[in-house]
Amino acid sequence: MRFTKIVRQVAIGLLLPLFFTSNSFAELQGYVGGQLRSFPNQPLDARQLDNQFSAVIAPEWYTALEGSDSFNISLFYRYDAEDDERTHFDIRELYWQHVGDGWELTAGIKQIFWGVTESQHLVDIVNQTDAVEAFDGEEKLGQPLLHLALLKDWGTLDIMLLPGFRERSFAGVKGRLRSQPLTVDQARYESSAEEYHTDIALRWSHYIGDWSVAASAFSGTSREPLLLPLLEGEQTLLQPLYPQIKQFGVELLYLSGDWQWKAESIHRSFDSDVAEDYSALTAGFEYTYVGLLDQAWDLGMLAEYSADSREELDGAALQNDLLAGFRLALNDVGSTEILLGVIQDLDNSVARSTFMEASTRIGNATRVAVEFLHINAEPEGQALSALRRDSYIEVSVDYYF
Repeated sequence: MRFTKIVRQVAIGLLLPLFFTSNSFAELQGYVGGQLRSFPNQPLDARQLDNQFSAVIAPEWYTALEGSDSFNISLFYRYDAEDDERTHFDIRELYWQHVGDGWELTAGIKQIFWGVTESQHLVDIVNQTDAVEAFDGEEKLGQPLLHLALLKDWGTLDIMLLPGFRERSFAGVKGRLRSQPLTVDQARYESSAEEYHTDIALRWSHYIGDWSVAASAFSGTSREPLLLPLLEGEQTLLQPLYPQIKQFGVELLYLSGDWQWKAESIHRSFDSDVAEDYSALTAGFEYTYVGLLDQAWDLGMLAEYSADSREELDGAALQNDLLAGFRLALNDVGSTEILLGVIQDLDNSVARSTFMEASTRIGNATRVAVEFLHINAEPEGQALSALRRDSYIEVSVDYYF
């Protein structure tokens, strides 16, 4: 992949200063673990398997250099015994950062998160989704960038140049949670520069009383591909097309006692007629009961509504949907947490997805997590219909060092 040339050049440029500068502080941490995914339903494609075992190692290294500089590395490698496409290595972060008086400069590979809502992060566009790692889009690939942050009384202004594009990862022939037909890695680009197109991202954020507000703008290669039919012999496949877009986003978070009110919205326009412009919104609240049942438990009740001007068949999974759920934190020695929710399609009473995430720590360094996803979608007319047989339960055990 040509992107590896960019990674190699950035890595060499960032590592060189370490040979000429004495460190004042350094720290190595991370985790290793194993994961088992089990799919109770028969797959749509007979080549797919019912169980997937994988192992992961994710070391992180931080060093504070002399002066106001620091250097960070975060690596990720997963080996999947069944799906070759899920076996992958990624540089999540590898960057140098200098902190000045009212400004910060970062160069290298980094993960940037935008967003406030639970069901989806509409505004989060800097990093590409690591789709083989997690279905919910929470896991991201590292993004090469040059990032200047201005920290002022009127807010924080982030200015980013994003050279080098990362293609979205997709499950392979044997993998589960994948499209039907199969999505191939022979990507097309609208820009003649392909993955070397330089994108631009801007974001202003500020705290005003109990309000947290942000406005963002992005111009460049869409992280969300359009999937176009590709005929190879007698087989129909899906080919990713990455168009050029402009996106404007808004984030709002209001804190009032035990209430959190959240909203984020975007408008995305395309530089050509490959797709129609659209707008999307997710808004809702979370109310936390502190000290539930006279225990140390905290129970958060959450609800969100998502709307999208696109039709579901155009790629809008949350086009007119409602999320309802709760988050329980036991605040015990194991930091036990449980998140349970249901996303209901308001246009179709039988179309819904139910999810659960639970985790606890055993001892000082081992964390056990259980994740469950059930997808109920009709064969036709639903954005998730290709995944209707891919409900799963996942158990992960990670050791932190």
